[in-house]
Amino acid sequence: MVFFRLSPVPGSGLVLLCLVLGAVSSYSLELNLTNSEKNICLYAKWQMNFRIRYETTSKNYKFVTISDLANATYNGSICGDDQNGPKIVVQFGSVFSWVVNFTKDVSTYSIDIISFSYDTSDNTTFPDAKEKGIFTVYNPVAFGIPLNDIFRCSSMSTLEKNDVVQYYWDVHVQAFVQNGTVSTKEFLCDKDKTSTTAVPTVHTTVPSTTMPTPKEKPEVGSYSVNNGNGTCLLATMGLQLNITQEKVVSVINIKPNTTDFTGSCHPQTALLRLNSSNIKYLDFVFVKNENRFYLKEVNVNMSLINGSVFSISNNNLSYWDASLGSSYMCNKEQTVSVSGAFQINTFDLRVQPFNVIEGKYSTAQECSLDDDTILIPIIVGAGLSGLIIVIVIAYLIGRRKSYAGYQTL
Repeated sequence: MVFFRLSPVPGSGLVLLCLVLGAVSSYSLELNLTNSEKNICLYAKWQMNFRIRYETTSKNYKFVTISDLANATYNGSICGDDQNGPKIVVQFGSVFSWVVNFTKDVSTYSIDIISFSYDTSDNTTFPDAKEKGIFTVYNPVAFGIPLNDIFRCSSMSTLEKNDVVQYYWDVHVQAFVQNGTVSTKEFLCDKDKTSTTAVPTVHTTVPSTTMPTPKEKPEVGSYSVNNGNGTCLLATMGLQLNITQEKVVSVINIKPNTTDFTGSCHPQTALLRLNSSNIKYLDFVFVKNENRFYLKEVNVNMSLINGSVFSISNNNLSYWDASLGSSYMCNKEQTVSVSGAFQINTFDLRVQPFNVIEGKYSTAQECSLDDDTILIPIIVGAGLSGLIIVIVIAYLIGRRKSYAGYQTL
């Protein structure tokens, strides 16, 4: 028998490597499998999403991000028997399915193989796919967990193969549950073990190392989020990070070709997450406010060149404000001040986190920096002021000359 629950996970500040932070709500998948005696045989609770790259009929590549798992089903999940091990099977819609198999030996059990299937014949999700059909990727995992321990990994884990990147976090799983009782003894993944260890203090006797300051503008990257019904968020921007740590300033340009992106869309909130080899996450959280939207929250966790970890969160921002149904655009350099130690310079920015239609930007509302119309009254005012000054000077010169023409009798 299968019992499952979709639990809303509200954010309240910074949650370690959680994909959806602050005001954004996500869904935690939770599964209880019971055997014929109605005892729990497998327990799992986790969060995940997927990013798929596919080739279009025009020989370009597009990305689809799958993050809306609210309608997940678990048909085919089993406790296992002498012939077959336990298995979790998740379907979300008719387009995607996800399977994880477990095995065991004398003293340990293993998460064996994770497979993910997607159907590019679905014209809603893959409207212009060059190849139509069902594709499956298999990721061998095969790491051991002591029997009667529950495996926990709050940190982000990534599996990448072929054109699919899978993201997992807040994972709790125990296969082969003993006596129907889920264990309270946790077996941590390596990333969680690392994150619970205090970061070594960098003493002042160690010479500070700064990253070379890029003088050129950062490359402009294009990012998007798909919620299963099409593109729900668009962003185009060049990003430059300014970090101050122990009075040492580091300036880092984001390189789009080495940066992965994912995110999620909800009725009142939207999230764009960037990550790379040294950036665990850089999150942009957008919210609706009546008939407008704006950037409310930025979170970052990254490794610096000196080996230290830099982490900042601010959920009380107000940038990139525009009307719903439009996009926000600012071509000139603009600064998002997240904290005294962290600022983001943006270049050639355009973003639309809500009401995206057919994967295209709506009419843009320009920032004041781009609005040249404000220069007109300034130029006119300056011209009038100059004319008045010229008239006054000419008048004074004329007065001096007229006085010079008369002599006192």
